[in-house]
Amino acid sequence: MKECQADVLVIGAGPSGAIASALLVRQGWKVAVIERQEFPRFSIGESLLPQCMAFIEQAGMLDAVNAAGFQFKNGAAFEWDGARTAFDFTDKFSPGHGTTFQVQRGNFDKLLADEAARQGAAIYYRHTIVSAEIEPGRARLIAECDGEQVAFTGKFVLDASGFGRVLPRLLDLNQPSDFPVRQSVFTHIQDNIGEAGFDREKILITVHPEQRDIWYWLIPFAGGRASLGVVGKQEQIEALGNTPEEILRAAVDASPNLAKTLAGAQFDTPVQRITGYASDVKSLTGPGFALLGNAGEFLDPVFSSGVTIAMKSAQLASECLHRQLRGETVDWQSEFAAPLKAGVDVFKVYVTAWYEGTFQDVIFHPNPQPEIKRMICSILAGYAWDKDNPYVNAAERRLRTLAEICARD
Repeated sequence: MKECQADVLVIGAGPSGAIASALLVRQGWKVAVIERQEFPRFSIGESLLPQCMAFIEQAGMLDAVNAAGFQFKNGAAFEWDGARTAFDFTDKFSPGHGTTFQVQRGNFDKLLADEAARQGAAIYYRHTIVSAEIEPGRARLIAECDGEQVAFTGKFVLDASGFGRVLPRLLDLNQPSDFPVRQSVFTHIQDNIGEAGFDREKILITVHPEQRDIWYWLIPFAGGRASLGVVGKQEQIEALGNTPEEILRAAVDASPNLAKTLAGAQFDTPVQRITGYASDVKSLTGPGFALLGNAGEFLDPVFSSGVTIAMKSAQLASECLHRQLRGETVDWQSEFAAPLKAGVDVFKVYVTAWYEGTFQDVIFHPNPQPEIKRMICSILAGYAWDKDNPYVNAAERRLRTLAEICARD
């Protein structure tokens, strides 16, 4: 059996794995990344948030991302039954990056992985992990590639396997999410949008005219293509048609304004669906391992928070692990899991309120107070860890009060 040894073993070469690997190799640690697929590969989660850019910059990848030709993004637009509003991420409460990109994840993820490799991370593609033995200070992962087994040994494991959720599966860490089972149906299209005034520099989130807990995303890419999807409860989505393409076309037709925007669109890519994507775990960390991004908890795609949470988890974990490998004592629960969960819980408040309709009342209010809108804008831009923002620091209470005021007006 082949043997590979490193200080840190990272499962998965997606955004959280690539960022964590780069941050660690920049600190002088030897990192081996075990990735099941070959890159580039298809993935959704294509509308980045500006908060991501700070983590990309810290990992030494900002110049490469800026030079890659991705679609520039400066905000988010919302539409519901003729009501339209937009948030400009450069006009936000929190300091930091105010713009980002909308990316086809195959190319974006490969760029980040290539940058991590350029800086010194060793990436092993087409390696599927079949067993894991992890204890404090020692880890051994067995992977298979082309019919052969490879043993990876290290001092710590970061699971960045996303929806593959390798360690939660192997170590029995999975637990049901408290979010309702929802279904997403999506594809890439040649959008052929000729609508005057359509802003390709913003994601467009459209609410179903009658069923407010059904919503659509339209994410323009560079080159005239776009990502299109619809999300709702499983029974709502499946009632729209028999096949994924029938469902998506019927969903678009049910929203007259979106149908007008996409009147010339060409559906040229197979339509896919994901059901019950919300996930949770018993613990984000344990002796010898930590879970990053979607390998730990995934909420919902509505505010594009997935990649931001993944990169934040990579930053926090790499900082803790660097100190631990130097011999310092690290409390992973209080220094990694709790800070990460604080921001995730903020996103959860707004996602829950979105489906209840109360946050939609806030977003579509015709006369928003400018300073409050900047605070909400910061959260939509990914700054869910900024405790200076009152709508982060006391998210549930303040959003509930704000929604009550907006509903009365």
